[in-house]
Amino acid sequence: MVTIALLAQKGGTGKTTLALSLAVAASKAGLVSLVIDLDPQATACNWSDRRKHETPLVIDAQPSRLPVALQKAAQNGVGFVLIDTPARSEQSALSAAKAADLVLIPCRPQAYDLETIPNTQEILSLSGHTPALVILNAIPSRGNRHEQARTLLDRLGVPVCPHTIGARAAFGDSGAVGKTPEEYEPQGKASEEIRQVYKYIFSLVSSLEKQQENHEHQQTGSGTAAV
Repeated sequence: MVTIALLAQKGGTGKTTLALSLAVAASKAGLVSLVIDLDPQATACNWSDRRKHETPLVIDAQPSRLPVALQKAAQNGVGFVLIDTPARSEQSALSAAKAADLVLIPCRPQAYDLETIPNTQEILSLSGHTPALVILNAIPSRGNRHEQARTLLDRLGVPVCPHTIGARAAFGDSGAVGKTPEEYEPQGKASEEIRQVYKYIFSLVSSLEKQQENHEHQQTGSGTAAV
């Protein structure tokens, strides 16, 4: 089971929108997907209430109950989990990061978002350095702010997804009716951007899992040789 946490210490970065969009993309790819909503505002749960489809699954949970929720998800055949966390909540962010295989950091190309990245890096350090990836989100249709943001993030040593997500009305319009752009405007630009981000993330997670398996195999081999 792949577990991905979405973290950002700044509100309004697009965590919930990205979590729901990726969950739908995973469902369309044939995976049983689940969104765990740790945000007291319950935005993801409210979206699910407006939805007419049974998938993806969306549940709410407290940070202290997250391990139990993940255990039950694995037992029930869930293959792709996204943990949506609230802004300015280090407890929720730390719990989610510890449980995740990968942390996604949605970030708009503006100073207010970028200046909180070091805070998120501190949480990742406390979590045991869970692999992380910044997703540049809400990119304006004009200008090169996203390139400037990418340069700054490179200096901070944070990996950045090569695919970006634009500031598109389809996200808000689809969310209002319990959908995502992939369902609301399947041929639209927002849908294509989400598909590209999902494919990249899935490939990255698969690569991380392979590295972990190789590492465990090497440790087993070393232990056998030592005996």
